[in-house]
Amino acid sequence: MFAWMTWTPPVAIFFICVGLMLVGMTLWQIRSPSIERKGWLPIPTTRGDRLFIGLLTAAYFNLAWAGLSDIHQGFAAAIAFVLLLIVMRWG
Repeated sequence: MFAWMTWTPPVAIFFICVGLMLVGMTLWQIRSPSIERKGWLPIPTTRGDRLFIGLLTAAYFNLAWAGLSDIHQGFAAAIAFVLLLIVMRWG
């Protein structure tokens, strides 16, 4: 079923982390429903919106890093994680 995908440990860890993040956000939303707020993003957002925007930002940053740089991708992943945290907190 998943033979087309190269399941290396980093890929597996990435998907496990995304899955755990979604489960955590779902439980957080059930426990404490979010309200829209206005941060520095140009639209009012909820926690789920900011998570989605943050994940897209991290993905595009990693793609740009992989395409434009020869520096180890681990650095990009660390920076992308910080970008995700910034969007989640202040976005």
